[in-house]
Amino acid sequence: MRLTAENLACQRGGRVVFRRLSFEVQAGEALVVTGPNGAGKSSLLRQIAGLVEIAEGRLALNGGDPERSLPEQAHYVGHLDALKPAMSVRETAEFWSDFLGGDEADIGHALERLDLAGLTALPVAYLSAGQRRRLALSRLLLAPRPLWLLDEPSVALDRASLARLTALMEAHLAEGGIIVAATHQELGLASARPLVLGPQRATAEAPA
Repeated sequence: MRLTAENLACQRGGRVVFRRLSFEVQAGEALVVTGPNGAGKSSLLRQIAGLVEIAEGRLALNGGDPERSLPEQAHYVGHLDALKPAMSVRETAEFWSDFLGGDEADIGHALERLDLAGLTALPVAYLSAGQRRRLALSRLLLAPRPLWLLDEPSVALDRASLARLTALMEAHLAEGGIIVAATHQELGLASARPLVLGPQRATAEAPA
C-alpha cells in the first residue's frame, strides 16, 4: 500500500497555500508534516481526508481497498476534538464505533489502551483537556483504517499519554498502516520522515 501525492496544490480564500507538492508514503511509514503557522499543514491533511478541494494535482492510495475512496480508508483526527459535552465517555465511544462501522466488543479495549476505562460513565464536559484528546484519539482503535491523518495529535497530552499515543502509532505502522501527522512537537516515532512546508513550497526527505 502506498499514499501518493503528485504536484499537489492548495488554494484557500484566493491564496495559494502550497503548490508542486509531491511525496510517497509506503505501508509501515509515517510522514511528519512541519512548518510555520499558515504553511498548509492542516490543509494538506484535510485534502487527503476529502474535506478541502484539491486545486491541482492528484492524491491516491495505491494498494488499498478498490471498493472504497481514499477518505473512506482514512481516520482523520483534527486539532479540535469534536466531542459532545453531554455524552458520557462510553456513549461517545459507542457513537463513533457505530458511525465508523466498528465492533462494539472493541470499545472497552480501546478505552483501556488510552487510560479511559475508569471514566466511562463521566460526561465529556467533566473531562480534562488531555482526557478529551485521548477520547478523540480512541476513534483510531474503534474501527480499522489503514491511513491515519493526525493534526497536532499530542496537544494537551502529558508525558505518559504521549507515550501511549506513540505506542499506538508504532503498532499501527508495524501492522502495515500509514500515518501522516501535522505537528509542532516531537512524536517519538523511530522511522518517521519529515515533510517541511513553507510559503508556496515544500521539501520532503526521500525514502531510504
